Amino acid sequence: MQTNEEEQLIRQGENAENLLGIEAFSETIDKMVHQTFQNFVNSKSEETEVRERTYAHYRALVDIVQTLQQQVSVKNEILAKYERDNNKEGE
Repeated sequence: MQTNEEEQLIRQGENAENLLGIEAFSETIDKMVHQTFQNFVNSKSEETEVRERTYAHYRALVDIVQTLQQQVSVKNEILAKYERDNNKEGE
């Protein structure tokens, strides 16, 4: 039996999976990550503030994607647990 918290985590995971599956979203994030990384790499070493801001932007983009992927993983783990539990009950 799923708890309200697990149901919410499953919904979040489904929403995250849907978002990650939208081509326009993935392409936009990929372009932003690539451009931000290029800005960082092409900045001069003495441009510390610019480099730090660019790196923080890059990390934020990567963190968004990793958070969405983690939500999908949590959803998958919960569903797999319930499937295992249901299989054990059926035996």
